[in-house]
Amino acid sequence: MKSASTWHSFCCVVYVESAKIISGLSIPSELRTEIVRKTIHFFIAFTPFMAAINRPFTMFVLAFGTLSYTYIEKLRLCGINIPLISLLVGMASRPRDSGRFVMGPVTLGLGAFLALLLYPPEAAAIAIYALAFGDGFASLIGKFFGRLRPDFLSGKSIEGSLACFTAVLICAYGVSFDMRVAVAAAFTAMLVETLPLGDYDNLALPVTVGVAVHFALI
Repeated sequence: MKSASTWHSFCCVVYVESAKIISGLSIPSELRTEIVRKTIHFFIAFTPFMAAINRPFTMFVLAFGTLSYTYIEKLRLCGINIPLISLLVGMASRPRDSGRFVMGPVTLGLGAFLALLLYPPEAAAIAIYALAFGDGFASLIGKFFGRLRPDFLSGKSIEGSLACFTAVLICAYGVSFDMRVAVAAAFTAMLVETLPLGDYDNLALPVTVGVAVHFALI
């Protein structure tokens, strides 16, 4: 428990300091918020590395962190702020999250947890990298550079979808060294990312990518 708490505190400090630097950049507030959100998102990519060392402990850290965040977020909504975490949540909250429970970190932690629970190490790693980098870069590229937004993408951009495909293709190939697996993972991630799932894409993306990779490896 002590090790999990230490790791959790370290991550919070890194997140907050990174968020403060980003908040000082001369860019629109909406884009600053998105950068802070995706900085947090990218940190989930450490999960496969931790799992390679100790998978049960990594799953415990994910579960402990998710439950702790849920409790702290409930306190925040009651007007009780927790140092570091409440500040970070405030920096990463979109306007639509005002006065609401911010679900993103919960679904992010659960998505990584399910990947480790459901799939063998290679498929789980690809699924988690798809969650971290596929969804992360899709959002950032879409916000900063997205111009082509056809109606069937529900407000999302083609540029963001292509960024998702490219990021997952590179990550999946880097893990599997199999282009068939990489394409299956990238195409699946791109399809899921285009759906209007909100924060629940953090669950759908790693689960579906894990299934695609599992069948591609057979």
